[in-house]
Amino acid sequence: MTETVRLDDSAAGVARAAALLRDGALVSFPTETVYGLGADATNDRAVARIFEAKGRPRFNPLIVHLPDVAAVEAVAVLEGDALRLADAFWPGPLTLVLPRKETGGLSRLVSAGLPTVAVRVPDHGLARRLLAATGRPVAAPSANPSGRISPTEADHVLAGLSGRIEAVLDGGACPVGVESTIVGFAPGSGGGAVPEPVLLRPGGLPVEAIEACLGAPLAVQAEGGPVSAPGQLASHYAPRAPVRLGAVEARPDERLLGFGPVDGAVLNLSPSGDLVEAAANLFHHLHALDLDGARPIAVSPIPEHGLGVAINDRLRRAAAPRG
Repeated sequence: MTETVRLDDSAAGVARAAALLRDGALVSFPTETVYGLGADATNDRAVARIFEAKGRPRFNPLIVHLPDVAAVEAVAVLEGDALRLADAFWPGPLTLVLPRKETGGLSRLVSAGLPTVAVRVPDHGLARRLLAATGRPVAAPSANPSGRISPTEADHVLAGLSGRIEAVLDGGACPVGVESTIVGFAPGSGGGAVPEPVLLRPGGLPVEAIEACLGAPLAVQAEGGPVSAPGQLASHYAPRAPVRLGAVEARPDERLLGFGPVDGAVLNLSPSGDLVEAAANLFHHLHALDLDGARPIAVSPIPEHGLGVAINDRLRRAAAPRG
């Protein structure tokens, strides 16, 4: 069993975290979305330890975090609509699934056998300081046991992974609170040469903003297809208790997770109905309800637009039947 240390956001804490990553250790760190579980993405053994620590299926690819666009271009092919999106939204909560460069030095484990790699440039000061200090690509899925609630605070990480990882770099609460939006690229219609952008996972960047940038609607990958990006498993982000969605009120045996001006909520994602506030609170409130007991959780309806798309995606996966 590994002793997990909590590091602060000082220069010394960042330097220690970077040294641990270069030595093949696992270090959790905050991004604007959720806490990631970082490993040197060029080190096969370190990347394999991510899957082991999380209990994550090996067919589920990882996101590689990089400090800037130049670092992305060293490991992946960034052009066309992908480059347009990168210019518009990086650093930020957008992940692009791109053709990987064999000269980039990435472990094949990060791609789960696919010819692509998921990459992003996070918009979080502490994360970017860590990436710069490490000097290597960092693979970092969410820092939680596979399938469970994602962590938005260092305490959430320690509750799920203490003893399995070397360190957590504590940067406080994550401001966005849901994982990044993931966009991939499929062959053009009719077998055209120009790849078409496809939404693989809604997240912290609203789909409407991406579509406005591209000047066209995003295609959406059909449910039930092969896993081509993180966060696509049917049951995911789940608390221990059963979850019921679209609840106008709680049943006698349930606890209500509210949204908007509702009565009887144990916790409310946003009493004013603000989707940005609701996204930031989602995993924090699910963690609190998970600690409070195993009584079923009822969730108020959430509008299906803006960040509500990502919130509902996470809630549907949290409520899905568990294998």
